Amino acid sequence: MHHVDLVVRSVERSVPFYRDLLGPLGWHGISEVEGERGETIWYLSGPGTSIGIRSAQPAQVGGGYDRYSVGLHHLAFEAVSRALVDERAAWLRAQGVEIESGPEEYTYVPGYYAVFFFDPDGMKLEILHIPGHAA
Repeated sequence: MHHVDLVVRSVERSVPFYRDLLGPLGWHGISEVEGERGETIWYLSGPGTSIGIRSAQPAQVGGGYDRYSVGLHHLAFEAVSRALVDERAAWLRAQGVEIESGPEEYTYVPGYYAVFFFDPDGMKLEILHIPGHAA
């Protein structure tokens, strides 16, 4: 995957959240790009990919995010170790972020260790570690 763009209610709230969340996972670059409507898209660069954050159109802010509607269910970020998953989970708790579950092992594949949580707009996110995977 080269990149994914997320539409958020508040760029001012979401860019710092994602920057601070992903920095310890190796996401260090940030740049601005002009979108097709003339809006600013903030791209955070990670290992081999990037994530764009752009503002929702005012008429589209509405009732909030529903991961079971057509679109993105959740977005997962890989960590280099279980310890880093644990550290990010502790950071999330300290920030008052809602954690759905974990960190713990899940049965998806042997050694799959993850924490599931929600961003400021209610989008489901995950940080995971699988032994032997390159993060």
